[in-house]
Amino acid sequence: MKTEEVKQLLQRYFNGESSEAEERQLEAYFQSGEIAEEVAQYAEFFGGISELAGIADDPTIEEDVMDYILENEHREKTHYRSMWKIVTGIAASVIIVLGGFLFYQEQQRSYNDTFEDPEQAYAYAKETLEFVSGRYNKGLAELSNFDKLRVAKDPIQKGTAPVTEFYEGIERLEDQQQTN
Repeated sequence: MKTEEVKQLLQRYFNGESSEAEERQLEAYFQSGEIAEEVAQYAEFFGGISELAGIADDPTIEEDVMDYILENEHREKTHYRSMWKIVTGIAASVIIVLGGFLFYQEQQRSYNDTFEDPEQAYAYAKETLEFVSGRYNKGLAELSNFDKLRVAKDPIQKGTAPVTEFYEGIERLEDQQQTN
């Protein structure tokens, strides 16, 4: 095959316009060993394509590729899972150690009394309780004003009682008319 024909076939091949017969011609040319120096750079390319075409005809290639993908996916998941276990283990260990340290520190702290004399503590507590009781009683005294309001509403209710009875009578008449 002439070098010009090979160049034209290469041009058609790389433009995606070549037929299968022309592609086989190119493969045969590059496998023949009599390659012109001008197109020698494409020899490895077509040699690789020929090799891949031979592998592609292998019926177990799909299974091998799927096995490879699944194996790598499993390795990746296992890696992340083991990494997660390590990180959570470290975090749990830090929490346990920190909790233990804080518990120990709390146990070592001594309790400080405010008063040294129990009589003095009793007097202070009594004074505090009397203060709180006085405030409580003062608040209850303010609530006695509500009794005055309750007493004041009685005359108002007596004055509005006839009007209330009148409206109740009208409502009873309406209910009777609706049931008849």
